[in-house]
Parts: sequence; structure tokens; C-alpha cells
Amino acid sequence: MSKRPVSPPGGGALIKRAKSSSDGSGASTTREIAISSNNDPRNKSLMRSVQRTSGLDAPIVSLAGAHSGEILSCRFSPSGLHLAACSSDRSLSLWNTYSPNTNFGLISSLAKAPLLDFQWSLFQPWIYTVSADHLLSVVDTTTGERVRKVRAHSGIINSLDRTMASGSGTELIVTGSDDGTVKVWESSTDDGGVGKHPVTTIDIGCPVTGVCWSKDGQNVYVAALDNEIHVYDLRNTPTATTNGSYPRTQPLLSLAGHTDTPTSLTLSPDGNFLLSPSMSSNVIIHDIRPFSPSPTRIHRVLRGAPAGFENTLLRGAWTKDEEVHGGKVGQRVAVGGADRMVCVWEVESGKLIYKLPGHKGTVTSVDFHPKEPILLTGSKDGTMLLGELEAGISV
Repeated sequence: MSKRPVSPPGGGALIKRAKSSSDGSGASTTREIAISSNNDPRNKSLMRSVQRTSGLDAPIVSLAGAHSGEILSCRFSPSGLHLAACSSDRSLSLWNTYSPNTNFGLISSLAKAPLLDFQWSLFQPWIYTVSADHLLSVVDTTTGERVRKVRAHSGIINSLDRTMASGSGTELIVTGSDDGTVKVWESSTDDGGVGKHPVTTIDIGCPVTGVCWSKDGQNVYVAALDNEIHVYDLRNTPTATTNGSYPRTQPLLSLAGHTDTPTSLTLSPDGNFLLSPSMSSNVIIHDIRPFSPSPTRIHRVLRGAPAGFENTLLRGAWTKDEEVHGGKVGQRVAVGGADRMVCVWEVESGKLIYKLPGHKGTVTSVDFHPKEPILLTGSKDGTMLLGELEAGISV
């Protein structure tokens, strides 16, 4: 029996040519890809064109090297030109979204425990962070310095959100903690970023895993360890008693459907639906309109993103831009999973349209670019990926 001869040295190589054309915004529309059989660009065996839908330098961009620990949250800035990530290594990293994708800032020593979540400010070049050592911090992204820190809770702070829609003309921040309370803070340049004392405190009665503002800034949605999502009207919250404690607050309503703890809350851009992954591996979209056609207010139940056994607080996202995502605001939602994949669903049909690989650990956080079909993912492997999606897809 004769042996198969050894393959010749120099396997196939992928050679990218320059962008063939671009649209008016500067984003490339096509890119030619040539594949050669012996690492020689002159000997091409395959040529094809790939449709490009964003201004990224490549369809997939890896962002690594900044963090030595798990990435717990990552988000685009409101303009989409920058992005940030917080990690269990207690640092906050700042990146450029577009080429050369520079890591232009790494802010450490913000806390003595992992940074669990953050939000970009809507009116200042600030980032609000919360950590496991009970701190709410304000970071100036132009200088890289911490402007303010407040010991906001007596337990681990798992989540925060901000809004400018309350009608007060100031930015309000809401935080949720393992101490069973939700607190609202007022942002102000006079107080160095955020006030020393909360505007109001809501006693939930059990640990809080996620918080989210309503579109009008009047209600707060709270995900708790009792497997329900509670809705609170801030106009009817009680005042503190003489000893400084707050009485138990009754929710306006509670959204059921989860069989295990919901891990985060994300509001749709039109303010009508609420996305909530859970530790049961079910992702539920609740209908929060004043008059819902469903008695249970469950709009869709999405499956495909396993939560795993680590009890990680997975964070989902809605598409934000109307034009680049097929003409519908919030047409798609995305959630990462313990299978190291990212699932993207079409909301109206509930169909899974993408299941994206690339990470080597649980995908903890995802976010959509505000203006282009770009998906940002962060993982426990300490890396982030920028992935270009198809602008419109028929399902």
C-alpha cells in the first residue's frame, strides 16, 4: 500500500484587495477577496466580492489586550464613534469604533471590586459606573479622571440606567442592588457629577438584578430575584420615615413569565416593549404599552441563548436605527449565551436570524451601533468583537 504524498509547502492564503468603491458616507460597499494556492498574490484561484454595510475596516474586528479579566458590560457611545467596556479586573477601557480601533483609554483603580455595569451620559462626556464594592462613580472621558464617587448602596450594585426624559431638565440615574433597594440619583455639574444623597429610594424586598427607565422617565422597571419584573411610578413613591428608612413600595404592576431570575432589562427604542433574558435560558419580550392585547403582556418568548450554570447577568440589546435595520425601529434583538455564541432574533416573527460564533467564553454583553448595522459583543474571555451585519434581511 502506497502512502499519500505529502502536501506541498505553503498552504492557501487569504489576500484582501483594496476597497473597490464606497458610498457617500465613507463606508465601503464592496471588497474583493482573492485566495491564492501558494501564498503568491499573482496566482489566484478564487475571486469574489463581498457586500459591505458599515464603515468598519473589516467585517469582523477583534478588540483585545486591554483587560485581564472578564468583560461584564460593553456599550457604544451615543454618537457611535467610541465604545467602552468594564471588567472584573476593576478597569474601564475606551476604544475608537472605527479604524485604527485604538484603545485610547484604560482607567483603573475606579473601585476595589469588579465593575459590573456602566452607562454613557446623555449630556456630558461622562460615564457612570457601578461596582461590587457598593460604589457609584462618575468618570470624565476627556481626562480619564474620576469626577465623583458615592457609596450608593449597602450591597453589590448590579445595574444602572439613565434618562433625560423626566421633564426636570437634568439627567437621572437609577441603580439596583443586592441590598433590595432601587435608588434614583440626580446628575449635576455643580455637585461634581452626582449628588451625595438619592432623590428617592424604593424598597423592593429582594435583590435587584436589572433596572430600566421608561421612555417618558416617569416609571422604573425592576428585575428582581423573585422572577418578576416590577413597575414603579416615581410620582407615587413614599418619603423617608423619621428614622431614615423607606417603607415597602407597592409596584404599579408586575410582569410575570420567567421561571428563573431575569438578568437584565432593555427598553425598545419606541418604548413599547421590554427585553429581559433570564437564568432559565428564555428571553422574554414584554408588551408594556398602556393597553396590551395580551393579558399576560408577553409579546415573544425567544429561545437559543443558554444561560449556563454560572448565573451570569447576561445583557441584551435592541437595534436602535430605523434606516439601516430594514425600516423598523427595534426590528432585532440580541443576547449572548454560555455556548459562546450570540443570538440575533427578528422581533415580529420571533425567528433566529443569526447565531454568531467567535468568542472563547460566555458572551456577557451585546450592543448595537446607533447608526450602522454593527454588533458589539463582550465575553468572559476578556475580548470584544465588532461584527458587521446585513443591513436588511428578509425573514
